[in-house]
Amino acid sequence: MTALSTLCYIEQDGRYLMLHRTVKKNDVNKDKWIGVGGHFEKDESPEECLLREVKEETGYTLTSYRYRGIITFVSGNGVTEYMSLFTADRFEGQPCACDEGELKWIDKNEIWKLNLWEGDKIFFRLIEEDHEFFSLKLVYDGRDKLVFAALNGKELQHFQRE
Repeated sequence: MTALSTLCYIEQDGRYLMLHRTVKKNDVNKDKWIGVGGHFEKDESPEECLLREVKEETGYTLTSYRYRGIITFVSGNGVTEYMSLFTADRFEGQPCACDEGELKWIDKNEIWKLNLWEGDKIFFRLIEEDHEFFSLKLVYDGRDKLVFAALNGKELQHFQRE
């Protein structure tokens, strides 16, 4: 099975808006902290999906965002997901409750202490280092263990943040 999705890290005052996924049963992201986003609807572009999903999950309308990369997630259990990764630094509107978990502004230095996917730590580092548009492939073992990572077609030897 193949899926298309977006993920966005909205930043403001040295913090990211993070979503703690606590609501849905049988959620692959259960108890993880992630950005906001979701799956494409029919005929949507990555940008259209991004804007719709951010509005639905946060109440915000993005006014400044950047397409950072494409992430190929191989779950290890039959699902491959192509995720368009964005960051945003300006938005308008009033926050709303999210039906997928708790939204919380987290200091960028505290992000590393959260329950994140191992692969997310890699793209947070790439964002911090302000890499140009990148392609990141992440292969998992069917659970939470990252078994392979490649950046722009070249295998990464070290997954952990140094």
